[in-house]
Amino acid sequence: MTTNDAQPAVSPADPMAHPAHPATARGPAGDRDARLPGILVTGARRIGFELRGYFRTPDAVFFTFLFPLVMLGIFGVAFQASGEVGARADGTGGVTMAAYYLPGMAAAGLLLIGVQNLATDIARERSDGWLRRLGGTPLSPVSYFIGKIGMILVTALAQLVLLIAFAVVAFQVELPTEPELWLRLAWLFGLGIVAMALLGVALSALPRSSRSATAVILPVVLLLQFISGVYLQFSMLPEWLQQVAGLFPLKWLAQGMRSVFLPEHFELQELGESWDLGWVAVNLGVWLVVGLVLSLLTFRWQRRS
Repeated sequence: MTTNDAQPAVSPADPMAHPAHPATARGPAGDRDARLPGILVTGARRIGFELRGYFRTPDAVFFTFLFPLVMLGIFGVAFQASGEVGARADGTGGVTMAAYYLPGMAAAGLLLIGVQNLATDIARERSDGWLRRLGGTPLSPVSYFIGKIGMILVTALAQLVLLIAFAVVAFQVELPTEPELWLRLAWLFGLGIVAMALLGVALSALPRSSRSATAVILPVVLLLQFISGVYLQFSMLPEWLQQVAGLFPLKWLAQGMRSVFLPEHFELQELGESWDLGWVAVNLGVWLVVGLVLSLLTFRWQRRS
């Protein structure tokens, strides 16, 4: 799960990549209200630029955008002959392995796009001097992050839709029919991707160079996936490891996704024998605030020596 260190076709420092709208230029203090629309317009333009740069990087697209689909396909095919899992005592209510792994892969996709992709991308831009050059332009940090977060939202939503469609077409996974479950998916997606994106911005401060970015970020992302019920059935993990995983947001996001896609009786396999959606929201909200605070404290246009 690496990302490409090669520069995109257009450097972020290219003036055409972030046209300096007159309203974003530094001017009298009385022009603050006039600058706000310009900041938003420039940020919206940067979303398109960030998306083009992302999809022009094939390995980043594979290891963050397509990787959950590939893993779902592998698990679905490899365990297809093992039958259903999670059946009740009377033998009913079981689901295929593809259906069981779908919620975990949906949660992992938000982690990969929000944390891994954003953290390595910003660390690379800082190490290669692009952020320093951007800091010398009229570009507002708000516009810069509108572009980044917008790119993350668009790619994460596209990935989720593609993942669900792949599960249905390739493995005939049955989707929930209750409207409240789709509303639950909506707030889980929104809260989860914002929290992951902010944590990605905060984590981007750790790598000392673009070459070390993957080595720093990848182990964190990989370890969280293994202990949070993505690649292994969460109920199979030792109770102490489940409690450790509960300190981090991916476990709660995966649990929330399971509450959407799996039958109700699967909640008995959770640590507290309940989906605990209230705690899911609280945990994701806490990590969102933590990510925001750390981002504000650590983000710099250039690394301090």
